[in-house]
Amino acid sequence: MPRPLELAAVLLPTAFLAQAHATDYLTAAQAQTLLFPAAKTFVDATLKLTPEQRDHIRDQAGVRQRSEEQRAWRAERDGQLLGWFFVDDVIGKHEFITYAAAVGPDGKVLGIEILSYRETHGGQVRDAPWRRHFVGKSLADPFKLDEDVPNISGATLSCRNLLDGVKRLLVVHKLFLAHA
Repeated sequence: MPRPLELAAVLLPTAFLAQAHATDYLTAAQAQTLLFPAAKTFVDATLKLTPEQRDHIRDQAGVRQRSEEQRAWRAERDGQLLGWFFVDDVIGKHEFITYAAAVGPDGKVLGIEILSYRETHGGQVRDAPWRRHFVGKSLADPFKLDEDVPNISGATLSCRNLLDGVKRLLVVHKLFLAHA
């Protein structure tokens, strides 16, 4: 029979491994194809944001733009703008959620996809029926959890932060890409 310290030496490292959980679902290129199936090209339109621009985003979105760089691509077919594709990160409860959002030229959400989910709970935000609640949202919507998008029990922070992140991307679109 193993002694308690020997057992702890075996079990303790596996307990820490169980906490480290990350699942990659899609690459950015795969999400581009899903969100813009008619697009033939994606033109890099990554934005380099000044502190003043980040403050302006925060003022309009109600949440801060953490990064000085916002990854974005112009989705096109034969030179025609189909919309904008973003890759972004928000915090779940403790870890980042990497997601993609598609925004139409009219400033409405065409869809979102979860690229990587690193939390141990709340992965239901990846479920298509929940993500469909974002389709058609624009800055005219209130962007309130349980009003616009339903909460998922056990994933409240992931739900709220994704909702806030998408609103922030809509503000980025309005301020910097709507007339590009």
